Amino acid sequence: MSTADGVDGPLVVGIDSSTQSTKALVVDVATGAVVASGQAPHTVTSGAGRESDPDEWYTALRTALAQCGDAARRASAVSVGGQQHGLVTLDAQGRPVRPALLWNDVRSAPQARRLVDELGGAKAWAERFGSVPGASFTVSKWAWLAEHEPEAVRATAAVRLPHDYLTGRLTGAGTTDRGDASGTGWWASATEAYDEDVLGRVGLDPALLPRVVGPGEVAGTVHAADGELPFAKGTLVAAGTGDNAAAALGLGLLPGTPVLSLGTSGTVYAVSRRRPTDPTGTVAGFADARGDWLPLACTLNCTLAVDRIAALLGLDREAVERGGTATILPYLDGERTPDLPHASGLLTGLRHDTTGGQLLQAAYDGAVHALLGALDRVLDEDADRSVPLLLIGGGARGTAWQQTVRRLSGRAVQVPEARELVALGAAAQAAGLLTGEDPAAVARRWDTARGPVLDPVERDEATLRRISGVLSGGAPLLEGA
Repeated sequence: MSTADGVDGPLVVGIDSSTQSTKALVVDVATGAVVASGQAPHTVTSGAGRESDPDEWYTALRTALAQCGDAARRASAVSVGGQQHGLVTLDAQGRPVRPALLWNDVRSAPQARRLVDELGGAKAWAERFGSVPGASFTVSKWAWLAEHEPEAVRATAAVRLPHDYLTGRLTGAGTTDRGDASGTGWWASATEAYDEDVLGRVGLDPALLPRVVGPGEVAGTVHAADGELPFAKGTLVAAGTGDNAAAALGLGLLPGTPVLSLGTSGTVYAVSRRRPTDPTGTVAGFADARGDWLPLACTLNCTLAVDRIAALLGLDREAVERGGTATILPYLDGERTPDLPHASGLLTGLRHDTTGGQLLQAAYDGAVHALLGALDRVLDEDADRSVPLLLIGGGARGTAWQQTVRRLSGRAVQVPEARELVALGAAAQAAGLLTGEDPAAVARRWDTARGPVLDPVERDEATLRRISGVLSGGAPLLEGA
């Protein structure tokens, strides 16, 4: 943690409420310098589903802000970036009815398949909503809740996404933004509005949903100075957005620049001026936080899955060894890309001379393979393939991750020095309220994407073919596991 000593200009706060923790950054609007920071963890259940108590997110937010000290009290604006897709149900007093169903809870896979069929199939969904819903999407989770916990549905007076919940705790109002709304499955990208047909099919009253705040609009102001938060009453609150859209803001992305994020999940995305409609469902056609689009592909199993394989082998996560014939598909929590929500991990090609290091490298290869396979679908046809791939997230600084992405992509890789890009994107959005700038332009002015560029290496076609062959031959076995 640092302090704001010597900073005379306006300050803003950017918040990242992720699956595992809440982080807060106090940022100098003029320079982009982080003058204070804080972080506090969340608890996530690990039983049949993945759930978290929204009240714990707010407690973590208060703790993270308290660690920022006087700098947070000087902030003129604040914005929240949060994990996408999560279903938050609130009662008439604004209290959580039950723990939130998180994005990586895949229990609603049957409901997702049913919804796709009821509305005319994947192509119809893609054309209307931009995405084909899977178990991660909020609409599927609401359908699951209605089927399995009807008493919780009856007690629900408001439905929110994770970032909406925290923004509402700041403002006292119910708002969201187009970026996060586009991941629900009930906001149609074709009309940029809630879709009453889908809401009717899942029995959700549109009056329970938040108002969608437009890019650059103020969501509200801090509604009370009650000692729980450091902000003065009347402090501006930006719309906020989902974590990937916030990271895109944090990088100041221009159309056509691809991003590969290595975190709890793995994602690959790029800003586009064209509304995405991928009927295969590989690419989710999200909106971004500015008025453009953010086509994105996501895997459930990324850094945590590879770390688990390393732990099972008793190896450091960097102890990889090239060579061998082993292939690992590390689908330890089911999978989203490819769409195999009930899958388990698969190891094949094991021989007497296979080493532990080769098995660990195979886990890295399996985790990266699906994301790179979706890259061409994410990028527009006229995108410049020589532009370096921006590598971000918790795994981006790991040598094994960097080398695997370079070897399987054949592209130059740039690793931004900035670490907390979701929180920085939220801060840039808050700064835009004060300066009138495009938040992405604010981030470019802050030079947030600055970092070393690793030259391209020859693409490892043999490994890519081997993994593709195993996936095409093993998918039925995986899904029935």
